[in-house]
Amino acid sequence: MAVAFKDVVSAAERVREHVHETPVLTSHLLDEITGATLFFKCENLQKVGAFKARGGANAVFSLDDSTAAKGVATHSSGNHGAALARAAKLRGIPAFIVVPSNARAVKIEAIRGYGAKVILCKPTLQAREDTLAEVIKDTGAVEVHPYDDELIIAGQGTAMLELTRQVEGLDAAITPVGGGGLLAGSTLVAAERGIPIYGAEPRGADDAFRSMQSGELVRQHEPDTICDGLLTTVGERNFEIIRGHVREILLASDDEIAEAMRLLWTRTKLVVEPSSAIALAVVLNHPDLFKGKRVGLVLTGGNVDLADLPF
Repeated sequence: MAVAFKDVVSAAERVREHVHETPVLTSHLLDEITGATLFFKCENLQKVGAFKARGGANAVFSLDDSTAAKGVATHSSGNHGAALARAAKLRGIPAFIVVPSNARAVKIEAIRGYGAKVILCKPTLQAREDTLAEVIKDTGAVEVHPYDDELIIAGQGTAMLELTRQVEGLDAAITPVGGGGLLAGSTLVAAERGIPIYGAEPRGADDAFRSMQSGELVRQHEPDTICDGLLTTVGERNFEIIRGHVREILLASDDEIAEAMRLLWTRTKLVVEPSSAIALAVVLNHPDLFKGKRVGLVLTGGNVDLADLPF
């Protein structure tokens, strides 16, 4: 059964005790620079430092007791793994996280910090999937896909549901897009609320953009971007939702993303990672599209390796 707006509402009730209702911040200076009125949904202040705490909690707390007892498993470059590990710890069940060897050290340590078993693999999607299959075979754990999963999509959509309740009269909404869990879940909310929604994607990892242009899902690409949270290709369930409602996928270069990240750090004092800053970067790139509009932007995470800043 396809995920729908009502599933996002149900997810919001399910995860309420396990996640923060994150604040919405504004900046007069950034409004002046962009010509828009911007509302930043601060998921960088979320549990595990990212919106993925929402999907992880929704997936884990949706399992019946006998299934949950076997544990959960996934592959992740960091934030989803930490989110699933935390949710599993809260429920008292095992978590097995397959992580590519090139993942940020700060994110690997976060996963371990929540008590999950980390299994390193080669930094390719095929290696991640093959290693995860072996882990599931050996442990009997339940797979929780990082983005191509109804419960994950519904859980991630709760961030946009909160934003629309916190800020009335939005003219547009923007979320980054990697695998598409957040954008798909947010799209369900935006469509219900009548709000135009856009995806923000790095030029060096533009599979969602190309998929929207061709109408067919791009399944293979070689990403090259500082946005380590946006390296994966869009999932099938996610694309079905996105292509039906998302207005456009907007692109930004790594240099533009780094500049947006610097602006957010210095002007709002928010610690955000590049995968978050891209939402502001695409507004800066498209001033005519958003001029005079009230725009909601989801700042997706703040798990930054301070030894590897892009500015």
